[in-house]
Amino acid sequence: MLNEKSAIHKAFAYTMKRYKRLSVYIENGDLKIDNNPIEGSIRGIALGRKNFLFCGSHDAAQRSAMLYSFMGTCKLQGINPMVWMVDVLRKINKHPAAKIQDLLPHRWKELQEIETVL
Repeated sequence: MLNEKSAIHKAFAYTMKRYKRLSVYIENGDLKIDNNPIEGSIRGIALGRKNFLFCGSHDAAQRSAMLYSFMGTCKLQGINPMVWMVDVLRKINKHPAAKIQDLLPHRWKELQEIETVL
């Protein structure tokens, strides 16, 4: 019989309480057993944001973190960050404020693909 205070007993109890949630990936073939590939792909983004916290002022840190996030999002979307940024900087001054989300990397990519088809 396991001692209820032992580490192995606590581990089993933790697992059994969450068994249904922990085993969802078995029922859905699209889900992965872990999220290590995603965590690995965004690690650089998170580290960059943390490193930019010390860049002179709070406003500068926020701007740097925002730009770093945009570059990381471009990378995840398979977009050349320089192409995206040049295009956005050319358009943003005349772009309607209500549609600013269209300039975010994932939406920008969708719109580029639509324009290519047309």
